[in-house]
Amino acid sequence: MAMMMALVVKNKETILKTKPTIYILAGPTAVGKTAVSIALAKALNTEIISADSRQCFTELSIGVARPSEAEIAAVQHYFIADHSVEADINAGYFEQFALYKSEAVFAKNDQLVMVGGTGLYIRAFCEGIDPMPQINPSIREAIIANYTSKGLIWLQAELKHRDPVFWETAEKSNPQRLMRALEVLNATGKSILHFRTAEKKQRTFNVVKIGLEMPMDLLTNRINARVDQMIQDGLLEEVQSVLQYRNKPALQTVGYKELFDYLDGNISKEEAILQIKQHTRQYAKRQMTWFKKDPEFRWINMANDSVESAVAKILGE
Repeated sequence: MAMMMALVVKNKETILKTKPTIYILAGPTAVGKTAVSIALAKALNTEIISADSRQCFTELSIGVARPSEAEIAAVQHYFIADHSVEADINAGYFEQFALYKSEAVFAKNDQLVMVGGTGLYIRAFCEGIDPMPQINPSIREAIIANYTSKGLIWLQAELKHRDPVFWETAEKSNPQRLMRALEVLNATGKSILHFRTAEKKQRTFNVVKIGLEMPMDLLTNRINARVDQMIQDGLLEEVQSVLQYRNKPALQTVGYKELFDYLDGNISKEEAILQIKQHTRQYAKRQMTWFKKDPEFRWINMANDSVESAVAKILGE
């Protein structure tokens, strides 16, 4: 009996070792995820799936810090500039898209890299996500219009009053999550919590989660420099080119909303740039709060590590 149990354990270990592995690189915006992911993918001779809810849109480039053409050419990327802002993209869609693409990669390589800062997308891929009800576009557009004109305070007040149970644990400063909860409430009359079962799905691959971080003062400097560079690279012109889509969910994004306000004459260009920097810092903090809640992440401080040394640590070299 003891010998049989030993064989069972050994066979289980063998199965685990032969399962394909996906390395997930996450962390706040501007921390250096793109460079590390490309270097890691090259070291593994594999490909990359982006887990960024905005870089997937063809019409958005500068404002979402999409990888450069040279970076995209260096390693095959998926979920980068391959969808229109008019498409209804959400975590459930990403789960199915990424599972399909990962299976295709695993058919030729047993390792894969996923990189991004959209925590809900990463969770959906690793654990699954409950199917949400279909939302009439008019409901979504009405909420976006109200948020645009009345601001975050209106959005917070609506949910605090109408869905107090959700509000207790809500990401109160995250307009995307709040708008999603409100549109479900308006469409169904039920809290978004009603559609969550929290049942984790079993995956056929191993997951290695790596978080990239750095002290907030250094990250702030990088964010400010990045925003200044975006303006120099033509972010305002990019925002003008997507004005007709401004009420789409994809455009409820830092860097675009502030410049829409400038184009509307509500604020100066200088104030818009300052707001982009401030809102990006706030977003980075929310990202860190999300990822730090996951104990499976192993963290690398990019203030101390180069791209090469970070990759070496990830691979245990």
